[in-house]
Amino acid sequence: MTVTHTRMGHVYQLATGGYRGLKTVEDYLQRSSVPSDLLELIRIRVSQINGCGLCVDLHSHRAQATGESHERLWSLAAWRDTPFFTDQERAALALAEATTRIADNPDGVPDDVWTQAAEHFSEEQLAALVMAIASVNAWNRINVATRQTAGSFRNVGTLR
Repeated sequence: MTVTHTRMGHVYQLATGGYRGLKTVEDYLQRSSVPSDLLELIRIRVSQINGCGLCVDLHSHRAQATGESHERLWSLAAWRDTPFFTDQERAALALAEATTRIADNPDGVPDDVWTQAAEHFSEEQLAALVMAIASVNAWNRINVATRQTAGSFRNVGTLR
């Protein structure tokens, strides 16, 4: 599909209550003990899976601004096949993928994926990771449904 136009460029103004709710989750995540650079990697990977160009663009730029290397950003879609990610990052990315692709597994998130994540994160951090994954999936679905354009919110303070 070629995106030729935004269906509803002002969706967040029309749904201000929903936007504020999602923004509250994002504010919580920024205060959590999960490193912000890891949150950005999760947001990018989930957005890649969901085909949300706006979020891939936005969060890649945010990750780069916090010092993330081009090498890691370029290889994120193939993180399993690269040496660039820590065991903790791999556990978080596996959890993000399994949670995003929950319909692909009749048992939901596999126990081994959860166990691996639990070895690297406290229960509080795991809860924050689950919220981060749910949040970016929600943003992706809004942006894909309304065909938000990549780059359109990158330098605007109105989106996450």
